[in-house]
Amino acid sequence: MTSNLEYLEQNDPAVFAALKGEEERQRSGIELIPSENYTHAEVLAALGSVFTNKYSEGYPGRRYYGGQEYTDQIENLARDRAKAVFRCEHANVQPLSGSAMNQAVYLGLLEPGDTILAMDLSHGGHLTHGAPVSHMGKLFNFVRYVTDPVDGSIDFDQVRNDALAHKPKLLLCGYTSYPRDIDYAAFKAIADEVGAITMTDASHFGGLVAGDAMKNPFDFGFDVVTTTTHKSLRGPRGGMVLCKKEFASKIDKSVFPGLQGGPHMNAIAAIAVTLLKAQQPEFKQYAQQVLRNASTLATELMNRQASLVTGGTDNHMMVMNTMTSYGLDGRVAEEVLDQAAITTNKQIIPDDPNPPLRPSGIRIGTPAATARGMVESDMVQLAEWINTCLRNPEDQALLAKTRGDVEDFCRQFPVPGLE
Repeated sequence: MTSNLEYLEQNDPAVFAALKGEEERQRSGIELIPSENYTHAEVLAALGSVFTNKYSEGYPGRRYYGGQEYTDQIENLARDRAKAVFRCEHANVQPLSGSAMNQAVYLGLLEPGDTILAMDLSHGGHLTHGAPVSHMGKLFNFVRYVTDPVDGSIDFDQVRNDALAHKPKLLLCGYTSYPRDIDYAAFKAIADEVGAITMTDASHFGGLVAGDAMKNPFDFGFDVVTTTTHKSLRGPRGGMVLCKKEFASKIDKSVFPGLQGGPHMNAIAAIAVTLLKAQQPEFKQYAQQVLRNASTLATELMNRQASLVTGGTDNHMMVMNTMTSYGLDGRVAEEVLDQAAITTNKQIIPDDPNPPLRPSGIRIGTPAATARGMVESDMVQLAEWINTCLRNPEDQALLAKTRGDVEDFCRQFPVPGLE
């Protein structure tokens, strides 16, 4: 029987060649972008399944098309598993992306012009947390809190003062490039004082919450938690809105029909698979190892005089100030490491004087490397390669040799879903 990939090779060799090239890139290099990961073979199977063919506008039991007996089963499985994994009262698994899920919360629970108190973009927040260039930043009144430039701590006295002065309808915590944990109790106390809804964007660390390696905002009484389903959760590209029952109806109506039409049922099937995997002991071990690896990598980089924003990490990521450390902007540092088959991403740092496409730093994370089976001793080697390459950015012979060493090293670690 001819496989789907064989059909692709026969009928579109250009796309097939790019696909095989990407497989080889993932096998032979080290992925250190904190928002990227390797998903499971079962997830890839669900994504490429016949659920791709089915339109399912609406929700289980209330669809606008016929033939929904199996899509209803899949979506109910995904919702029930999400509630079990995150210990929440309601789950919507239909958002097509992380940005869409956050927009659905704002548009479902607030009115245009309402105030949201959230983390500043350059200090670790996301575009959807009110960056002025985003549509949400234009539609809602965002007040942004910042972090201490030395240790990354949040001044909760200032956050409280901002909340008392601006009376936000929603208080948002969570991040895309912040290497510290969150004091949920402090945020909740401030929100309660001003009558604000509490929301956490756990997109980056949702898998670490699912694996009981990091704190769960619902344990502190939070109202809404959003998370993407890839990143540290290791599922397909998509998003989920998790919330208390009192917000369920508004959230569901905001996702559909408010913001989206038909959900991607193949992705929802893959989310269901992902959430079953997240309940296994092996996933909890994985989540703990991600944190151990990140702590080791951060320490080893700092031992080599690399300057890390916040002076270390409490989670899966770190942000390196490459200008201070090596005299390189983030774009150059990213390109240098790319030559050595080490993938990172350029990253703005707090109050960055440089433009976003030539920022002052790079962002580094351990979820993907950990998914391949790398442990603390391997982080020591990674730190040495990163430091050596960034100290010698124009030494092409050294970069070529390092690339060969990295490729040899990577052969020890199979890529999940490919091997």
